[in-house]
Amino acid sequence: MGKPPAPELLPGTLDLLILRTLIAGPMHGYGIAQRLRQVSEDVLQVGESSLYPALQRLLLNAWVKAAWGASENNRRARYYTLTAAGRKQLASEREEFARLVGAIEKVLNMA
Repeated sequence: MGKPPAPELLPGTLDLLILRTLIAGPMHGYGIAQRLRQVSEDVLQVGESSLYPALQRLLLNAWVKAAWGASENNRRARYYTLTAAGRKQLASEREEFARLVGAIEKVLNMA
C-alpha cells in the first residue's frame, strides 16, 4: 500500500505557506517546494502548476521580489525574497488562518 494522496490546500493557503517559507531568506521555486515537502513530512507536495502561479501572484502584489542567480548546482534560477509588505501580509494571513482553524475546530468538536 502506498501513501494516501496529498491533501488539497485551501484557497490562499499556498500563498501563506510560501511567505512563511521565505522568512528564512531567498529561495528559488524548487527550494520552496522541497522545504514545504520536508517540513510537512511529505504531506504537502506542491507541484510547479500550483507553485509558479502563486509566486507570480505574490510578485504582482509586491509581497515578494525576484532576482536571477546561480543555484546550488550552478544553474540559473530565480530567487524570491520576502518584502516588507510581504511580512505584513504574512502576519495578517496567519491571524486570519488561525481564526479559520479555530472556527473549524469548534464545528468538529461540537456536542
